[in-house]
Amino acid sequence: MTPTAEPAQGNHRATYREVLAEPRFRLLFSTRTVAITADSLRITTFSVLVYEATGSALLSALAFGIGFLPQLFGSLLLGSLADQLPPRALIASGYALECAAALLLALVRMPLAASLGVVALVALATPVFSGASSRLVAQWLEGDAYVLGRSLNNIAASGAQLFGLALGGAAVTVLGPHRALAVSAALYLGCALAIRIRLPRLQLGEFGGTPGSARGDGGAVRASLHGAGLLLRGRTVRRLMLAQWLPSAFVAGAEGLIVAYAGGRHFAPGWYAVLMGCLPVGMLVGDLLVGRLLRPLTRERLVVPLTALMGLPLVAFAAEPGVGLSSCLLLLCGFGFAYGLGLQRPFLDALPRDGQGQAFGLLGSGNMTLQGVGPACFGSVAAGIGTGGAIAVAGGAVALTAGWILSWHLPTSPVPVPNCSTGSENGTEQHASSSPAQ
Repeated sequence: MTPTAEPAQGNHRATYREVLAEPRFRLLFSTRTVAITADSLRITTFSVLVYEATGSALLSALAFGIGFLPQLFGSLLLGSLADQLPPRALIASGYALECAAALLLALVRMPLAASLGVVALVALATPVFSGASSRLVAQWLEGDAYVLGRSLNNIAASGAQLFGLALGGAAVTVLGPHRALAVSAALYLGCALAIRIRLPRLQLGEFGGTPGSARGDGGAVRASLHGAGLLLRGRTVRRLMLAQWLPSAFVAGAEGLIVAYAGGRHFAPGWYAVLMGCLPVGMLVGDLLVGRLLRPLTRERLVVPLTALMGLPLVAFAAEPGVGLSSCLLLLCGFGFAYGLGLQRPFLDALPRDGQGQAFGLLGSGNMTLQGVGPACFGSVAAGIGTGGAIAVAGGAVALTAGWILSWHLPTSPVPVPNCSTGSENGTEQHASSSPAQ
């Protein structure tokens, strides 16, 4: 990857303090962090509730993952609404919907199928709310500040997920699963009220949307499918999405085998939790160091080496290392996740202005879906060659992805892109011119 020259300001290194000085970003950032904590609490508690009611590990796992797959369908069928509806009402409604779902699960004794349906319906709408929020971040933070905003979101998301899981375990123990779900509902409600009261009311013109275009001839569904098709047919956007989807999906596949690997190697009880914690710790350190210390162009040049750093340590699991070396390898793998920071600015530049909300929703929902598919795929591989070998195969797939990224040129200077709403295809190899609610 050989970036082209940029104006001096294009290589300006922002600081986290500058990013947090933007009050509107602070609001979206803080509510998103609280909401991710609530998500982890709700997902864990709902899974426990289902297991207590059914005694089925399969149904408990389904309850854990039911909120992921529908997001892709929601992005494809409803994603255009993220660019067409007023953002304050949209984001506040999203958190209110999450609150209502958690309250239903906490207070109403429903059949299992109905409970799963409630969670799936909320997941279907999630890309609309998260896409609108991500679009606001992209509009309010410019240049390297936007990249550091994404870095802060990544750091907070890792921490919030870990805290939410811990809070879920404590809340279920002390309060029981139903009251624990009520706690998650209260957190969602606080987010909804904060957005409704403190986020400025923006007109569609300020937000960049065009009233009524989502309803068009065939309604929001047709507009969403059309917009998603334009985004994915554009070679630059498609490549940049795949570059963000594939490595994390492969690593998720490896991560799903850690418990089995620890058991097969007869590690002491509890060590599997330490190994699983190494990935998010490595991610936190990587985002902090790469985001804070390196200039924008340097981050973009390091996309391939950092992607390779995600995969190559996992290849070493073919030798079935012990617990100490395994921990170090997983820390290095997590550090490599900082490669994504080098893709944020090119991805934003490649998007049509009127399709940014849908693009962010599609990026997030595709990522969630593939991370859900990864463990199933590599679990099947492990059945044939063992867990260490399957983790190594996942690492090799990441390394091959790094080679694929190296094979195509990553542009870094803006080039105009046709407007998505006009029906024009989103640039073939061009540029023009993030991430709440998950």
